Amino acid sequence: MRCGSERVRLLGIDAPEMPGHCQRGRQCAPGDPYQSTASLRVALGRGVITITRVGQDRYGRTLALVSAGGTDLSCWQLRRRQAIYKPQWDNGGRLAKICAL
Repeated sequence: MRCGSERVRLLGIDAPEMPGHCQRGRQCAPGDPYQSTASLRVALGRGVITITRVGQDRYGRTLALVSAGGTDLSCWQLRRRQAIYKPQWDNGGRLAKICAL
């Protein structure tokens, strides 16, 4: 996601890659990237967006817990099976606590 010029990655999840973005030899998340993106767009329309920044990834993106209308977007994607949980990407188990994983 983008917030102005800031690139934001949802904490603790991996979503399907758009065609051509899953590099050879890499295990990419299963699923339909278009449905995953559409699901996230619906969630973003639920209300006021809140970003809780928790760090940066190796690509310089902000790692964050993001909610819209009080709903955590990572949890939203997981419940709809539009992403998979990656415990190694969940800084301190924060997402697991919020989503009750």
